Amino acid sequence: MTKRLKKGVLVLGSLGFFAFPASAETLREALSKAYATNPTLTGARAGQRANDENVPIAKSRGRPGLDLSAAYTENLQTSSSASPARQVAGRLNFDVPVYQGGAVRNAIRAADSRVDAGQANLRGTEASVFSEVVAAYMDVLRDEAIVRLNRNQVKVLRTNLEATRDRFEVGDLTRTDIAQSESRLALSQSQLEGAESNLIASRERYIQLVGDEPDDLQQPPPLPNLPQTADLAVEKALADNPDLIAAKKNQDAARFDVGSAKAARLPRVSLVADKSYANFLNSLQSFIPGFNTSQISENATAGVQLTLPLYQGGAPSAQVRQAQARSSQAIELMIAAERSVIAQTRSAFASLRASNAVIVSSEAAVAAAALSLEGVRAENTVGNRSILDILDAQQEYLNAQVQLVSARRNAYVAGFSLLAAMGQAEARHLGLEGGALYDPETNYKRVRTGLSDWDSDPAPKPVATRTVDTAAQNPSVKGE
Repeated sequence: MTKRLKKGVLVLGSLGFFAFPASAETLREALSKAYATNPTLTGARAGQRANDENVPIAKSRGRPGLDLSAAYTENLQTSSSASPARQVAGRLNFDVPVYQGGAVRNAIRAADSRVDAGQANLRGTEASVFSEVVAAYMDVLRDEAIVRLNRNQVKVLRTNLEATRDRFEVGDLTRTDIAQSESRLALSQSQLEGAESNLIASRERYIQLVGDEPDDLQQPPPLPNLPQTADLAVEKALADNPDLIAAKKNQDAARFDVGSAKAARLPRVSLVADKSYANFLNSLQSFIPGFNTSQISENATAGVQLTLPLYQGGAPSAQVRQAQARSSQAIELMIAAERSVIAQTRSAFASLRASNAVIVSSEAAVAAAALSLEGVRAENTVGNRSILDILDAQQEYLNAQVQLVSARRNAYVAGFSLLAAMGQAEARHLGLEGGALYDPETNYKRVRTGLSDWDSDPAPKPVATRTVDTAAQNPSVKGE
């Protein structure tokens, strides 16, 4: 473990997730809930388990087959008097594929590659869900802060309007000052309504992703292992991004599909054995006096069967060309995935850097706006500033605070998106609590060598939690 990674883990432990009261919810807890119960993620795991089964299905094509058939027949009409009137027959057939032109070998390799691709896609789904959870978590924090700011703004403007009316009563101000104060209060109230609506939407989005209502969300810890340059970020992403890994594995699978398609032109060799039994149920008559005809017929054969395709109507050539085209498509999709990863990584890095710069500027703007507001109010008391100046200064102060809150949210989301693009935003990187992490390799190892025709898993039951019992959210903010 590198010094930077150790430092990042310590930061997560000391700042983010252990020192808060039980009633508070941390980002780690939100991610743990989503990891266990988010339907997109649990559904992707089920889909990967289905993908795992393609390997034993491919292997079954190269394994022996044993068939048993039985029939009872009545001869309703026959031109031969020596034919039995009825019979019970059974046949046992045993077939061992010896050579199938490489079709089975390539099919198994393709299935294995698609399992690897599916596991990488599952990693990508996990990172995508976590990115959405982080964004929803930060949205709730941001919108709660904006609601607080706007409610405070309404209170300040309401107090300001009352003071303006009092000063109007003593002739110190005009009706124009009252109208300006009333206008700003009405505008602030409408902005508060919009902020409250946004908060409700953010909380409902949080419930959709996490499966539970947000409860006193705490500020998240700093993100560890953020790269210092865009080039370092891209280098890491090209090595570990799950979407790119999946595209490369799908390219391998498509190449194996070409070999499997070519096998349709080649000879096939099998070992075969057959055992048949027939009982005529005493319906086979003998035409020789004193001679009883046997009512049972048994036969057994064994041998080697060679199948040499001579002409199949052009189907093998079409299948080979089709597989080659799909292989070509997989190559192009891999390049497209690589382009996408590079663009996403550079974009997230630029967004993070810009948001950090906005934070610095906004902090300075908030400090300057607070000082300006204080000065304008002081100057107003001696008649050097108008009520409109105070209202403008108050609005600038609010705008600077909202911009700072939004910039902090944007920086954190961009940072996590950057980690996701680098393949560093999954449960194994975040140290989630709540039990052992889901390992898709466990199911793959369980099923890949299965031989029984009668195995099955328990009847499917929902893993994700439903949200029908959660309360409709409101814009209430704790502490007010």
